[in-house]
Amino acid sequence: MAIEEFQEKSAYEQAGGSEKLRELVDRFYDLMDLEPEFADIRAMHPTTLDGSRDKLYWFLCGWMGGPDMYIERFGHPRLRARHLPYAIASKERDQWLRCMALAMQDVGMAESLQERLMQSFYQTADWMRNQAG
Repeated sequence: MAIEEFQEKSAYEQAGGSEKLRELVDRFYDLMDLEPEFADIRAMHPTTLDGSRDKLYWFLCGWMGGPDMYIERFGHPRLRARHLPYAIASKERDQWLRCMALAMQDVGMAESLQERLMQSFYQTADWMRNQAG
């Protein structure tokens, strides 16, 4: 057995790699676009979600341990700085998290990975808040 086999798989690998992450991102944005409960975060996005889909997909690939496609295209993500133009309070944070949780469930992501990712997503989404409430 190679040493690599003893190492824990990255979240990217656990999620199912590129194809599964694309499916997750597409489901996330489909839910955001279709479900009234996500209207506040949908309103922050452009009319067409194609660019948003690509950016989140590229970001998640690298963030989860796969190819750094976002960094290759745009450099450091600077997440908070890039989101400062948008009013993000607890309501928007919670809508984003709920939308992502549903998307992960809908694409059949392993529950243990969902829990691990939601902890990280919460920390990041909470850090993005720039409004009281």
